[in-house]
Amino acid sequence: MILLVSLVYLVLAVAAIQAGAFGVEGAARQAARIAAQQAATGEGGDGGATGAVDRAVRIALADYGVDAGSATVTLSCSGDCTQPGSRVTARVRAAVALPLMPEVLAITPIASVPLEASATQTVSRFGVGAP
Repeated sequence: MILLVSLVYLVLAVAAIQAGAFGVEGAARQAARIAAQQAATGEGGDGGATGAVDRAVRIALADYGVDAGSATVTLSCSGDCTQPGSRVTARVRAAVALPLMPEVLAITPIASVPLEASATQTVSRFGVGAP
């Protein structure tokens, strides 16, 4: 019986971590796509790109049950972000809480697994959507 309970918990923990990994990877991919598209079209001035990226990350993480409040997003560019052909890299970090842990332990590193993913997109040479 003890072995069975341990095995069931292991399966639940691995499933939660895998879902978190999918969520973080998808969030990074969407963040890079949106940032590259905003740079190509010239939109996103005054923090518009950052707001769109944050919304996309929150939605992607929520789809996989990851707490978006603990996530951080970092955008970086190779050269000038608005230049066609430059590369935009998005890095997303989040912590996935292990299942069946009390709320008190969920905020500590003991009961959560840190995950990180990055994605890179190239700014379009054709200025998609530009007038």
